[in-house]
Parts: sequence; C-alpha cells; structure tokens
Amino acid sequence: QVQLVESGGALVQPGGSLRLSCAASGIIFNVYAMAWYRQAPGKQRELVASIIRDGRITYADSVKGRFTVSGDNALKTVYLSMNSLKPEDTAVYYCNADVQARRWEPRSDYWGQGTQVTVSS
Repeated sequence: QVQLVESGGALVQPGGSLRLSCAASGIIFNVYAMAWYRQAPGKQRELVASIIRDGRITYADSVKGRFTVSGDNALKTVYLSMNSLKPEDTAVYYCNADVQARRWEPRSDYWGQGTQVTVSS
C-alpha cells in the first residue's frame, strides 16, 4: 500500500514561515498529483495547493502569493513553503496523493495523517 507522511508542522508567530514536507512510500507505479489540504476546528477541509505531474499548480485564493508548493520530478516528495503566516492559517494540514500503485491497477486517493500548524503570538 501507499503511505504518506507529513512533517514540519509547528507553532509559529504571525508573519513567520514554515515548510511542510510530505513523503510518499510503498508500492508506487505513478504519482499523478499531490495536494495539500487543511482543516481548521469546526470547518470543512479545504484545498490549499496542488501540483500535477504535468507541472500545473493551483492555489487557494487565500494563500496565493504567500504559499508555494513544489515537489521532486516523481512527485514522491512534495513541500509546502508557507510565508507571512496568519492566525487564520491555523489548521491541521493534510497531504493527498493521486496514485497508481501498480501498472494494472486503477488510480486511488491516499491521505496522510496530518500535521498541526498553529499561528499565534
């Protein structure tokens, strides 16, 4: 199976920066896309940023100009660089992957366990 492990979450002051990492491991034939989602207490999980194998990148309007998503060529490791953090960025950040585990299998969605980002003075 495919495992996603996030790291890098922490407590940071407003205006600070953090870099989250997500590493995919296990049986992987192809990673088609990776994405970062976040979920704040009492709110629905929302898409923060995504990166597709062909290079296309998208961001939520709320993070444009502050967050940058990047990854290696195989998209087995992706990063989310977060600058100018605001208290409203506080949430659990989840990594999501669109993966084909074996050549003959269909693509499936996988999720990491999440990493807590808290922006507070």
